[in-house]
Amino acid sequence: MHAEKDTILYVLTKSQEYLKSKNILQPRLDAEVLLADILGLQRIHLYTKFDLKLSEAQKDIYRQRIKERGIRKPVAYIIGKKHFFKSVFLVNSNVLIPRPETEELVEWVLSENQKETLKVLDLCTGSGCIAISLKIERPNWKLFASDVSKEALIVARENSQILNSSIEAFFESDLFNSIPPQEYDLIVSNPPYIPISEKEILEEDVLNFEPHIALFLNDPDFFWEKLLSSSINYLRKSGIIYLETHPSYAEKIIQLGKKIGFQEGTIKRDLSQKFRFVKLVK
Repeated sequence: MHAEKDTILYVLTKSQEYLKSKNILQPRLDAEVLLADILGLQRIHLYTKFDLKLSEAQKDIYRQRIKERGIRKPVAYIIGKKHFFKSVFLVNSNVLIPRPETEELVEWVLSENQKETLKVLDLCTGSGCIAISLKIERPNWKLFASDVSKEALIVARENSQILNSSIEAFFESDLFNSIPPQEYDLIVSNPPYIPISEKEILEEDVLNFEPHIALFLNDPDFFWEKLLSSSINYLRKSGIIYLETHPSYAEKIIQLGKKIGFQEGTIKRDLSQKFRFVKLVK
């Protein structure tokens, strides 16, 4: 039995076929997410409404979205949002799309730091997903966030407002260059960490759409040395920095940290068993 034209089932089937022809990895899932968002439904509820007909306006929007996905524009940028940790964050092409690995970083920080009041800096905040998630879980912590990109900070501020999380201050700063001198209990950072040499092996979705300033490092040695040697001056005694990094660089960060004056370092694997996270204690 063929699905009647213009119904949810019909447009989903056609869209799935189109995305498959464009070698999209999860054509059905993407087609469903893009449609559910237009209809204001949870994706699972599409299955109870297969006979529902779309209006012309809905079909036009959906057609445009499927075309965008066909050229590899990430779903999160098309719908303008991404679920991260326990909240939904606005995203656009000025910020990195929050990743599941970074949720693991947030979980690690929360699991090790139960104190009622801490002063925390989220360096290279992007959409604000780390700072805001920490603030929601620990309302009495004082959270500060910084990014080199003015455009990213606009997104982070908007997310902070929508999610009702009072971040103390947002700093526009290249690493620590413009952050006022003060001591933090914790610094958390998911900075750019992909070596520029790996540019060619990235998926088109990432390479062609996500901000390169938030992805790539021209000179990892210089970058990490600068980040760590500055961060030690912004941490109180026994303060901790938590980092997400390139798996091949984790050990080097530990060595660099000890050379700079950090007392101890720990490497933690992510769920796919890659050496993704580093902790250094002052």
